[in-house]
Amino acid sequence: MTQPLFRRTALALGASTLGTTAMAQRIAPPSTAPVSISYYNYNLASAGIGAEATKELIAEFTAANPHVKVEGVPVSSGQIIARVQADLVAGRTPDVAQLIFSDLDFIVRNLGVKPMTDIIPPEEWSAHTAGMVPAGLKLGAIGDKVYGLAYVFSTPVLFYNATLFRQAGLDPEAPPRTWAEVKDAALKLRAATGKSGVYPGVYSEFDWLLQGLFLSNGGRSISEDRRRLTFGEPEAVGAVEMLRDLMKSGAHANIREAESGDAFMSGNLGMILTTSVYQRAFLNASKDRFDLRAAKMPSFGDKPARPTNSGSALFIMSKDPAKQRAAWELVKYMTSKRGYTVITSKIGYLPLRLDIVDDPQHLGPWVRENPLVRPNLEQLTQLNQWVAFPGANYRQISRIQVAAVNEAAFGEGDVGKVMREAQERAQALMPRA
Repeated sequence: MTQPLFRRTALALGASTLGTTAMAQRIAPPSTAPVSISYYNYNLASAGIGAEATKELIAEFTAANPHVKVEGVPVSSGQIIARVQADLVAGRTPDVAQLIFSDLDFIVRNLGVKPMTDIIPPEEWSAHTAGMVPAGLKLGAIGDKVYGLAYVFSTPVLFYNATLFRQAGLDPEAPPRTWAEVKDAALKLRAATGKSGVYPGVYSEFDWLLQGLFLSNGGRSISEDRRRLTFGEPEAVGAVEMLRDLMKSGAHANIREAESGDAFMSGNLGMILTTSVYQRAFLNASKDRFDLRAAKMPSFGDKPARPTNSGSALFIMSKDPAKQRAAWELVKYMTSKRGYTVITSKIGYLPLRLDIVDDPQHLGPWVRENPLVRPNLEQLTQLNQWVAFPGANYRQISRIQVAAVNEAAFGEGDVGKVMREAQERAQALMPRA
């Protein structure tokens, strides 16, 4: 997606959608009248189990609701916002769309999405969301309005090679809990095995994990009122200084983001902080080769770790009450106990419903066979929202922030200066108050 297209589409949509949320109407009552809906989904565009598991859930839903025809529209995660914008301009409004949390502010302010909590009858909303992780329900919210229902997401997991731990004289039953302990373990791993120590996966263009790193040290990417960028302030800078220290000491693997997964799967990297979605790939790669383990996100000393979420939410975009009803029924199925059983066991994301974790009818048997998911599940009680930057320039702001972290961690310049100068450049792109 080019920036000119992004801006043109935003301007074309903006004037017609600014007032829609205030006029939101309730969805139609339940009906068995035939209806067709479109479902834009980036898992459908993936290769392998992500697409297959999504198709399985859609097929189950339509079997139980034969009056609803669901047209699955596969679009990659990197292109789905551009596709939605283009189709809106062309008059082809998606009925349900799986959109990434970092796009939330733009979705709300420019794409005419109504709050689910406005269009869904309160009793239906309460009945469906009962038992869901409270913090998870806030992931698709701005203020007290929920615009998207959290769908597929995870928290940061520290995967580690227990075989290398043993070779280095480390106890795999006592993984590092703090970044200081990570550094110590990584240096011992490198000295004893010749392998790289740790890779903190905070350098991606998607800054969800980076935001969790800042939060864990008392910092933020953006102020709580969402008007002022803060990633150049002391607490956030301190987190980046920790990354620089890891690099300078030799504890940090001197590789880039695209190489990190392969380095870990090949057995040449002792630890990696990343999304749980890689668990299946890591398990397959480690089978009969090394002992794979998982731990929670490390903390900064006594400060509690504050993991953020990756992933996406489901948004109802149709303005037709009958299609909205069918869309809501689909959303309910995809986020039901059955939906999350499939999503977690087959794709690798977290369940928004913790009451199915030990349920023998749902995730219980799978969790017993896959204990690596436990640290990730335990972090749900500490979950913090991946905050979307506001305004039409939100992606450029994120790129400036991530580029600065890369420069500061891997480079030679003063970390604080690099981060403050980047914050100043990015602040100029923020919406005017």
